[in-house]
Formats: sequence, structure tokens, C-alpha cells
Amino acid sequence: MGRIIAITSGKGGTGKTTSTAAIASCLAYLGFRTVCLDGDVGLKNLDLVLGLADAAVTDFTDVISGRVPLEDAVIPHPDIQNLWLLSAPVSMRPEDIDPGDMAGLKQALRQSYDYVLIDAPAGIGTGFHLCAAGADMAIVVSGGEPASLRDAERTAAELYAMGLKDVRLLINRYKRRLLKWTCSTMDDYIDRVGARLVGIVAEDESVSRAAALETALVLCDSKAAFQFLRVAKRITGQKVPVGRL
Repeated sequence: MGRIIAITSGKGGTGKTTSTAAIASCLAYLGFRTVCLDGDVGLKNLDLVLGLADAAVTDFTDVISGRVPLEDAVIPHPDIQNLWLLSAPVSMRPEDIDPGDMAGLKQALRQSYDYVLIDAPAGIGTGFHLCAAGADMAIVVSGGEPASLRDAERTAAELYAMGLKDVRLLINRYKRRLLKWTCSTMDDYIDRVGARLVGIVAEDESVSRAAALETALVLCDSKAAFQFLRVAKRITGQKVPVGRL
């Protein structure tokens, strides 16, 4: 049975979708059968970040409606072994998705893959609850700015209220000077959000370049890709230090 990990954020702009794709790619690189489920109904972007936009002709509603078998709906990545994508619909709202159907889809994916990474929509609305419900782990992606950390704190609190016990914090697009400007430490970030730190990924131009070229970040030789690999290793239980940034 695989593990379900919901990737969340309080607001947009934290790099949540990029983080989902990067962590999933790294888990696949480590040899784990990994599927990305785009849960951002109506606003999907995971296919673009993975470089699979042209191939994403089906979505997860095709599976839950019975129109397409799961094994035919998932898209294998042509360049990354062990990585698949199940895209989101663009003409529906989260309120149109039955929670029971979504739960059944998650269980089906759990039985076929080692890791199921769900890119949840930003915020704590219906789509967020749809994606996070029943997850084994949730990762809250945040920047180091006070507003971003406050949103992450609220998101983590909502996850705990839903019954999730394993909630992690990923500081993304990290800028060392922010700590100096705000007279803060990384421990302050962790205490503020109330979640265990799973990793820190520094601001890296390669991330934007990969997104612009619709290329998976893990295929690029970049500092951020290496830091996401550290995150993936920690998710699998390896004792990997955060490292110097």
C-alpha cells in the first residue's frame, strides 16, 4: 500500500505546484513508483510543470465516472522512469466532485503506487479539503515572509483539525536575507507554523527557467533540484541533513 501526500499552501505564489512536481520526480528518481494527482480542479497547472501538457487528454473525473480505466488515464513521463500524472478537469468546480468518489480514487492509486502526491489548490476551501482528506502526510509550502508564514500556520491548523497527524513544513524560495530583515531564525519559522521541517529550498532561477520551458525541474542541473532530492529522501525516512544554503 502506497502513501498519500497532500501538498498544500495558504495562498498561491509559494511554488506549491512546482514543489509537487519536483518532489514526485525525485521520489521516482529514487526508484519509487510515484503518481502526481492534480487536485486543483478548474485551475490545473501540474501538467505544464511536468512537461506533459500535450499528453494530458484525460483527467481524474474520467476515472471516477468509469469512462476510462485508471491504468489508461494515468500518463507516464517520457523522460522520468517511475513517474505518472493524473490530471485535473478544467470545466468543473471542486464542489462538483463527490468526496466519496475522490476517496475511492485515492485508495485505487494507493494500491498501485508507492507514493501518491496530490497538488491541492491554495487556501483552505472545498478543494483543499477534498485533496487533504485521508492523506498520510501533508506538506505545507511557505515562503519566509510574515504573511506567507501566517497563511501556512492557518493551513497547518486546519490540517490538524481534519485529523492529520503528520504535517510538515517546506520553506520554498528561501532568501537568507529575510531572516536578517525580520530578526528571525529557522526555528522561529517552525514554531510559528507548528509543523516539522521537511526541507528548505533556496530561491533559484533554474526553477523559473524550467517552468517557462515546461521541463521537469529534476531534469535540470540546479541547486534547487538537489535540495528537493533531499526533501524526497527525508520523506522516505532517510536521515538527511537540511544542509547549508
